[in-house]
Amino acid sequence: QVQVVESGGGLVQAGGSLRLSCIGSGLTFDNYAMGWFRQAPGKEREGLSCTGRSLGGTYYVDSVKGRFTVSRDNANNTLYLQMNSLKPEDTATYYCAAFTYAYCGGRWSPRNTGGVAYWGKGTLVTISS
Repeated sequence: QVQVVESGGGLVQAGGSLRLSCIGSGLTFDNYAMGWFRQAPGKEREGLSCTGRSLGGTYYVDSVKGRFTVSRDNANNTLYLQMNSLKPEDTATYYCAAFTYAYCGGRWSPRNTGGVAYWGKGTLVTISS
């Protein structure tokens, strides 16, 4: 059974940092491009990043460039999201996903929530002002 499980959410003051983790099991992790999404209350889910397998690069949505950094540890089936300089508007439930493709170029865009093979259940991040 495939599982994608996020952790690390919580309450942080504006300007602070948080690191989310995502562990995949039941799948050959490094065969998949992996991504982070978020959904704020009353808003649509948006894509934050896409990281290709192995040496594939990472694409980011403009709103998090320079503040969020994604890394992946294929040996431990783990994807990380380091979030710095957090703002109240970053408050959302954050989701990890394994895409149906291995590389992001020409396939991923922040507004496209399709192309996902497996979703996590999400972890809540709340940023206080």
